Amino acid sequence: MSGPLCGFKVIEFAGIGPAPFCAMMLADMGAEVIRIERPVASDDSPGRDPLLRSRRSITLNLKHPDGVVTALKLIEKADVLIEGFRPGVAERLGLGPGVCLTRNPRLIFGRVTGWGQDGPLAGAAGHDINYIALTGALHLIGPPGGKPTMPLNLIGDFGGGGMLLLSGILAALLESRQSGKGQIVDAAMVDGTVALMGMMFALRANSYFRDATGENLFAGGVPFYDVYATQDGKYISLGALEPQFYALLLDKLGIADPNLQGLGLVSVQQAQAQARWPALRAELTRVFKTRTRDAWCRLLEGTDVCFAPVLSVQEAMLHPHNVARGTFIEVGGVLQNAPAPRFSRSAAAPPTAGRLPGADNAAVLREAGLSVEEIDKLRAAGALG
Repeated sequence: MSGPLCGFKVIEFAGIGPAPFCAMMLADMGAEVIRIERPVASDDSPGRDPLLRSRRSITLNLKHPDGVVTALKLIEKADVLIEGFRPGVAERLGLGPGVCLTRNPRLIFGRVTGWGQDGPLAGAAGHDINYIALTGALHLIGPPGGKPTMPLNLIGDFGGGGMLLLSGILAALLESRQSGKGQIVDAAMVDGTVALMGMMFALRANSYFRDATGENLFAGGVPFYDVYATQDGKYISLGALEPQFYALLLDKLGIADPNLQGLGLVSVQQAQAQARWPALRAELTRVFKTRTRDAWCRLLEGTDVCFAPVLSVQEAMLHPHNVARGTFIEVGGVLQNAPAPRFSRSAAAPPTAGRLPGADNAAVLREAGLSVEEIDKLRAAGALG
């Protein structure tokens, strides 16, 4: 084993979305992760799911008393526990933080939900789209005057949920080295989404901000930070915010109209400059349709115009920059995300493909101190898959 988290043991209760994402990140950094799954048949192939890579799998029936007792034996020796149940479910199973921290006072009990552990909506079902809707984030994303656009499930599930849980767990681990005590990390996707919007609150207080769909600086509200169609029906992205980048853009595009000069970010609060934005947008729309996307790449890619082609996922995997950095890797025949971030001295071993549920039952339980006879009894009682 290797990596900056080598030596740390994580128990993960099977879930979807942000919880396994957080577990994947911890495993990518070298932590030993054991995933506890339900002993039910599944048609899913864990070897093809990057979120399930680099950990061992055990199947326990957590509705069986012996399954709970066995889970607690594993938790006693763990540094971190991850669960993504609805509020109260872990407690009803007999695996809530009160029980677990009593058995293991140094445990970091990480839990992630959409609405949080308390509040009027805590017990309601929901998904990423609902969580980012309640925070105001979804309202801001989309075409001007149109309906809000769903930005995949990157903001609530993975940025506001999985990454928030990851950072909380790492912070709690650091604190526990000083205090010798564990604690609960409550990661709510609504909280995480609002945290991701910190810059929006700064713009709201100090600069250009409109509480409307598609009218803000990073949501299509300015013509020099937007997406444009090309001659071949593809798209490019443009982010020429700063005055020097904007001036270079006009030079590269051959736009000499004096009325379109000096409209970079420095002018976003000037009504006179904003009045010229529609003309600028129309001109940029016209110009970018005069060449194909690849032709624009040859002219603009790698310059300070702040430009990139809008690529499909397949194209992104083959782009020379991503290939050179090894941004995508192949694990078990599946092309997927490479571990990130990168460490100069304590890099972890390459990821391994996800294991079938229960593939490591015997090995994990033997390491926990159970005999072969005890394992057989658990299986016969229906507590072990």
